[in-house]
Amino acid sequence: MQEQNIEQQGTMQQPPSIVSTKDQMYLTDMLSWNLLAMKKAHFFAGQCQNQEIKNQLEQVGQMHNRHYQKILNHLQMHQQPSAGTQLQ
Repeated sequence: MQEQNIEQQGTMQQPPSIVSTKDQMYLTDMLSWNLLAMKKAHFFAGQCQNQEIKNQLEQVGQMHNRHYQKILNHLQMHQQPSAGTQLQ
């Protein structure tokens, strides 16, 4: 029971206003992972003969594209115009 309370307390309801260097590196990795997954899904969809599987792969690629765009939009929204991303 006590472990559940600790886990619930650790969940952030909103992202922090300051992005640490470590967080920025992780966000960059997340962008790279989503971009690569999107490219791979698109490539394999092009190689696929089965239309049902091809459609599923295209949906997977679109999902990763949406994730990529969400992360990128979030970073751009919180970027300081003069100083760039704030680091701790």
